[in-house]
Amino acid sequence: MTGSRILITGAAGFTGRHACRHFAAAGFDVYAVVRQGAGEPFDDGCRTLACELTDSSAVRKLVDGVKPDFALHLAGMNAVAESWKRPADCMETNLLATIYLLDAVRLAVPACRILAVSSMLNFSMTSGAPKPPHPYSLSKTMQLLAAQAWAHLFGQPVLFAQPSNLIGPGPSNGLCGLLAKWVADEESGGASRPFTLSSYEEKRDFLDVRDAVAAYSAILQRGEEGAVYKIGSGLQRSLGDTVEAFKRRSAADLAVTLRPNPLAPPDPDEVDLTFISGLGWRPAIPFEQSIEDALAYYRQRRG
Repeated sequence: MTGSRILITGAAGFTGRHACRHFAAAGFDVYAVVRQGAGEPFDDGCRTLACELTDSSAVRKLVDGVKPDFALHLAGMNAVAESWKRPADCMETNLLATIYLLDAVRLAVPACRILAVSSMLNFSMTSGAPKPPHPYSLSKTMQLLAAQAWAHLFGQPVLFAQPSNLIGPGPSNGLCGLLAKWVADEESGGASRPFTLSSYEEKRDFLDVRDAVAAYSAILQRGEEGAVYKIGSGLQRSLGDTVEAFKRRSAADLAVTLRPNPLAPPDPDEVDLTFISGLGWRPAIPFEQSIEDALAYYRQRRG
């Protein structure tokens, strides 16, 4: 796909930075979309464009100017805790911005293949009243439903990815990113403080962000339109084992405290990689390497 234009939203974020580097290295013309004032996310030959995705007129102008062949929609509010503080902003950022992007593409370049990245924290819709575990889950569930409906109504080539918990080098607010930052802070001589964990027994699937981006590339280029691709490592680890993996890589005195979360979702089902493996993708980066790279990133920032 050398020379194809790809529009990447959320380009200044954790996954976005890796995505822009990946697609630029693969020969795509990358248009990296960031929020106003976010600045240049990197210097890898990408064209950086500032746009507020909650402004429908601005999004139409953006898409009409680029006319992409592909669009990777990564932008959004990705913090559960923040969604409790600003639930309306969470819905606007995750739901309305997605609709504005889909509609702008529909009007300017209807053949553009769009990959909307959702979340495995979606909740099941039933015939009764919806009972999401948090506003973030509600926003991502509505985002997926709206995008699926939009594709059905207007025949757009929209695909969907639901990644597990991402880990790796870069500024991440996920559990492993917070752990890596905590370890680096403690090693640099900051005031010792325990890391707060909701449970030792909860289990999660952790996938390297670079593997996730490789999966997005495979889905965009070879995926089945309308399909939802769940991606992960295929292995679940307890939160306690995850913390211990970080602690083993540090000589600092690291303490953990428990604060149970009664609203915590149940352990997710194991990710079945059968569907996406049909596109020729499998995770390649070991969990231990992801931890080392995440720690290296924050250690370097601490000097």
